[in-house]
Amino acid sequence: MADSYRGVFGAIPYAIRHTDSWTMRVYGVVGALAAGLIATVVTLALVVWMAETADVQGGTFLFSRSLYVIAGFAAVAPLLAPLLFVARRHRRGDPVKPGYDRKLAYGGFLFLCSLYVGLVISAPAELRDPTESAVVGALYALPQPVGIVPPVAAALVVFAVHYRLRVTGDGTDDAGGAGGAAADAAAADEPATAADDPAVDD
Repeated sequence: MADSYRGVFGAIPYAIRHTDSWTMRVYGVVGALAAGLIATVVTLALVVWMAETADVQGGTFLFSRSLYVIAGFAAVAPLLAPLLFVARRHRRGDPVKPGYDRKLAYGGFLFLCSLYVGLVISAPAELRDPTESAVVGALYALPQPVGIVPPVAAALVVFAVHYRLRVTGDGTDDAGGAGGAAADAAAADEPATAADDPAVDD
């Protein structure tokens, strides 16, 4: 199949169409929707915040806005990473170890769950509802700064799965990484052959 894709938005449907893994296809839909929702919420919240602090001159508020944008990107990037990796793999016909697509989908789902856990841990006291759940109670008991740990750990898992399962033609580790996948998505204007695995992942 000699079709290609253009940019990040084109890589998402490309990955869903070309993967043999139903797990990855499901994640493609769920992950893309979650990333879109997070990006929308972050954008709207930033617009409201900027409107409320429009009369404040630079300094701490400007720095805080920058951190807010970075945090939003940090939440979206690992959600899209499995889809970018899979799209790049199929577009270029890169050889990978069995289960590559499926295991990347698992990593994406893990990161999505870790975002929820991180939000529960870091939720302000006034937003915490009384609960009889021992698990939620234990998460509430943790210091709020710990809320960043689950998403960071899950993001590392996603990239570790990619690095662990990617190979070159001679069976050694591929030199391309997350930057290569993002750059490939941004510059994928020329047609290329997408080589699917002969065996179905799931």
